[in-house]
Amino acid sequence: MKVSVFGGSQPKEGDAAYEEARTLGRLLAERGHVVLNGGYIGTMEAVSRGAAEAGGHVIGVTCEDIEQWRKVNPNRWVKEEIRKKTLNERLQVLIEECDAAIALPGGPGTLTEISLMWNLMIVESLPRRPLILVGDGWQSVFGQVFEKLGTYTSETQRNLLQFGSDVETAVALLELR
Repeated sequence: MKVSVFGGSQPKEGDAAYEEARTLGRLLAERGHVVLNGGYIGTMEAVSRGAAEAGGHVIGVTCEDIEQWRKVNPNRWVKEEIRKKTLNERLQVLIEECDAAIALPGGPGTLTEISLMWNLMIVESLPRRPLILVGDGWQSVFGQVFEKLGTYTSETQRNLLQFGSDVETAVALLELR
């Protein structure tokens, strides 16, 4: 499968979040999956590195909008680059070209990726596929959404999201597909 991995750009080598993303990349590559991600720094770099070091194929989806905002280049572990002009075009590739997605901890960008993919599946614009959120942070965020805004999300819609405590659990959930 092609598995998109969403996550934050802040983690650096040696950080626990970086190492967890690197482990995820390795686990996905060892199972023969192609890894798609944003192609730059942080968890994108780490998951790319883990997959590449395990002999996997890494596709980095990059865009001019990001590079004009922050002076970055694709990380060295990206084997194939898909370059887009806008952030919206980049998101479209990451969401539509995958067979499954795993979201690591992150900020507004990661939340956007999760929310957009989830909503596209809700309105059936995107065929259903695994969308697995890693860590208690996402469980807490969406737990609040379900509790405080519960009338706006049906059980069917909630069931489109899966939660894993760590990357090993996320990969196990992916294999249940």
